[in-house]
Amino acid sequence: MRILAAAAGLALMTGSALAQEPATATGTFIDGEGNEIGTAEFTATPGGVLISYEASGLPAGEWVGFHFHETGTCDAATHHESAGAHFNPTDAEHGYLAENGPHAGDMPNQYVAGDGTLRAQVFNPLVTLGEGETDIADRALMIHGGADDYLSQPSGDAGSRLACAVVEAAGQ
Repeated sequence: MRILAAAAGLALMTGSALAQEPATATGTFIDGEGNEIGTAEFTATPGGVLISYEASGLPAGEWVGFHFHETGTCDAATHHESAGAHFNPTDAEHGYLAENGPHAGDMPNQYVAGDGTLRAQVFNPLVTLGEGETDIADRALMIHGGADDYLSQPSGDAGSRLACAVVEAAGQ
């Protein structure tokens, strides 16, 4: 009887552990010519989404804007305009310095190393992965050609769209 109870308890614990696995997603950065230049991994947390990524071929020694965009399409032929505007499900103003900002797609500028490679981990507490109106699955993650000024509407004057990755949830 004790063995049966222990086995049942272990099965419940195993099932609970599986149910608590965080949602994940991946993405592949495409440059303006359609070349694959990097990857991104997204992990849901209780308070937002952790983004780990690496991309190469970017402007060396420069700060670049980094945002989620509303549409999960990265068409190099349109210079990634296919990704639409910044992801803004709550209609907040753009930018950390805006009185009624930031919106869900806003994230801090990123610094590109001297070799043109950008490696970072960024946490965004304003988005989710796989649930609700702030879900980033099937949206785009964009690296821009210039720094975001954190104030200009609607997009921070961050310049051209250099690299785009579609957020593809696990199992899709």
